[in-house]
Amino acid sequence: MDLVQLAIEHGFSHAAEFDPKVLEARQDVRAMCEEDKCHAYAKNWTCPPFCGTVEECQEKMHSYNKAVLLQTEGKLTKVIDWLGYIEFGKKHNDLLYSFADTARELYPGCLILGGGGCRMCTKCAHPKPCRHPDKAISSMEGYGLLVSRVCEAAGLPYYYGEKTITYCACILYNEQETE
Repeated sequence: MDLVQLAIEHGFSHAAEFDPKVLEARQDVRAMCEEDKCHAYAKNWTCPPFCGTVEECQEKMHSYNKAVLLQTEGKLTKVIDWLGYIEFGKKHNDLLYSFADTARELYPGCLILGGGGCRMCTKCAHPKPCRHPDKAISSMEGYGLLVSRVCEAAGLPYYYGEKTITYCACILYNEQETE
């Protein structure tokens, strides 16, 4: 199944396959999470420290043999456009959460990483158990990924020019090799 083509048909602006073995879970990226600027550190089940150590995240990502980067590119009305950021961020998350169902159907056990913490619920149930553990999505940054490097590995730009915003996500999965 061509997940890249399905992603484009689903509405993502760009999608590209890449080798998940190039992904590097970095402690310096994880350290940004620990600063808790998004107010999710240790308060969201899909964010650090609950998503695993940097080493555990690395091992999990490298257990897959295929990956697809998904991007939603938005055209802004001005260089700094807070309403545009919110609008395109919501569009990206809506696309990701609906496409996640398709990906999980095609590739049970796939790992889906989005931008920022999980947005499945308006407010995470933490410290109570997760309400949707089968649909929760961890963040690329929480897994220690430098998003611009993931874009580079997939052969896609991270920056599409002035007055644009790009939101990214990736799906890691195991595709059975055929003879």
